[in-house]
Amino acid sequence: MAIVVNKPLPEFEANATGGIKVTNNSHTGQMMVLYFYPKDNTPGCTTEAMQFRDKYKDFVKAGALVFGVSRDNMKSHDEFKTKLELPFELIADTEEKMCHMFGVVKNKIMYGKKVKGIERSTFLVGADGLLKEEWRGLKVPGHVDEVLKAVKALKKAAA
Repeated sequence: MAIVVNKPLPEFEANATGGIKVTNNSHTGQMMVLYFYPKDNTPGCTTEAMQFRDKYKDFVKAGALVFGVSRDNMKSHDEFKTKLELPFELIADTEEKMCHMFGVVKNKIMYGKKVKGIERSTFLVGADGLLKEEWRGLKVPGHVDEVLKAVKALKKAAA
C-alpha cells in the first residue's frame, strides 16, 4: 500500500537503535520526521545526519521526533550514531519493507552500472498519524531547515 499525503500511514513495524520499536502508531500525539537516506558513512548521508543532529533540539521544541531510515543493519547504525553523536534513533530497514512502503527504492546508475538504491526522501507525519508532507529526491543543502519550518508551521496550525 502506498502512502498518501493527508492519509494515515499503512501499518508497519521496524526496529531502531536504542532497542526501540517504531510502528505506524507508536508515536501518536507527536509529530514524526522520517528521513530516508542511502547509506551510513557516505558523504551526503553523513552531512544530512549532522544537520538533523545540529537542529535536533529545535525539532524537539517544535514537538517532533526524528528518525533516520536506511537499509543498513543495526551494527552499522549503532556505529554511525556513536561516531556522529546523533541524538535521534536510526531505523534498520534491512528487508526494505519501509523503503518500499514509502516508495523510495529507485533504480540508479552508479559508476555506469544499474543499481537499486534509496532515493533521499523525508516524510513529516502529524501528531494525528496522518502524513502531512513529503520531500522526494531532495538535495541535502537547506533541506533540514525546510523540514523544520514545516514542523513549526504544523505545530502553529494545531495550536
